[in-house]
Amino acid sequence: MQFVAFERSKQGTGASRRLRNSGKTPGIVYGGSAEPQMIELDHNALWHALKKEAFHSSVLDMELNGQTSKVLLRDVQYHPFKQLVLHIDFQRVDEKTRVHMKVPLHFSGAEESPAVKVDKCMVTPIVTEIEVTCMPADLPEFIAVDLSTLQKGGSLHLKDVKLPKGVTAMVRGSDRNPVLVSVVPPAAEIETPAEAAPAAETKGKGKGKK
Repeated sequence: MQFVAFERSKQGTGASRRLRNSGKTPGIVYGGSAEPQMIELDHNALWHALKKEAFHSSVLDMELNGQTSKVLLRDVQYHPFKQLVLHIDFQRVDEKTRVHMKVPLHFSGAEESPAVKVDKCMVTPIVTEIEVTCMPADLPEFIAVDLSTLQKGGSLHLKDVKLPKGVTAMVRGSDRNPVLVSVVPPAAEIETPAEAAPAAETKGKGKGKK
C-alpha cells in the first residue's frame, strides 16, 4: 500500500492542535540510518487507510518530497471518543534487516471440519494474530489457517500452522506452542457442577435406603 506524507516544520502542542484543526494528522518516521523526521498526513485519507488490515501488517510505500521509502506502521494514537487520529508513528525499513511484526490470522474451513459438521462442536479462536520475524520482502499481509481437519476434543496449536517461506513465529513466555483455536463440545454434553450436584445427592440417598 502507498500513502503520501508531507514534511512538518512546526512542533509543540499548539502547532499540533492547529494542524489537526486544518484536517491534518501529525506524525513521525524514524529508524534506519536517517534522523527521525516530523511528518503530517491528510487525516481523512489516513482514517480510511487505517480501516484496511494490510495498512497495519504490511510494508508500506511512503511518498515524501517526491521520494518513496519503505516503512512499517508502529503506533497510532486515537482521540478517546472522537473519530480523530491524534498522532501516528512509522519506522523505516531496511531491506537487508529482518523485521518483527504482528500478522493477523485468517481462519477458514471450520464449518467443513468433522468437529462442526459431524459432532456439532463450536470452534473458538483464542488468538487472532501472531508476532513473526522475517525479511521485509517476505512479510505476509496475513497468514491463512485451515481448520477443516479439526476433530472433537482437539485444538489447533501454533506448530500446526504452516507459515509462509522465510517467516518465523516469535513466542513470548514459557508456552512455546500456544493454543490458537479450541474446540468446544455441544452445550448438551457439558455437565455443569450445579447440575452434577443434585444427581450425586440423589444417588447417595438411594444407597441409604433398605
